[in-house]
Amino acid sequence: MRLLLDTHVFLWWLADDRRLGQASRKAIADAKSLVHVSAVTVWELAIKASLGRIDLGGADLANEIPANGFIELPIVAQHALVAGSLPRHHHDPFDRMLIAQAQVEGLQVVTHDKVFQKYGVPVMVT
Repeated sequence: MRLLLDTHVFLWWLADDRRLGQASRKAIADAKSLVHVSAVTVWELAIKASLGRIDLGGADLANEIPANGFIELPIVAQHALVAGSLPRHHHDPFDRMLIAQAQVEGLQVVTHDKVFQKYGVPVMVT
């Protein structure tokens, strides 16, 4: 499987949070899965932390990606073009970038947010 973790799923994985369902947890842990974490996820979390909306407990998110065997997914121009042309089902710019990246890179998004399904990307709902 080629997976892209939504921001909350990445946090749930790091915290071993029970909100991450067993099927999603198993898919992420599967040695055959290629699990991606987008740079937009780290960006979103850094903004939320700086605004005091989330406490990351000093976690170094950039290092958590490879430490967990995940692949960092950078943002490239093609992602930006697709994100800008998406239908307006969803207005969160971070989620729109994740959707664009999933479309361009052929990834399945692991998320709790069912609105992702409206974009025709493969989704694994936690």
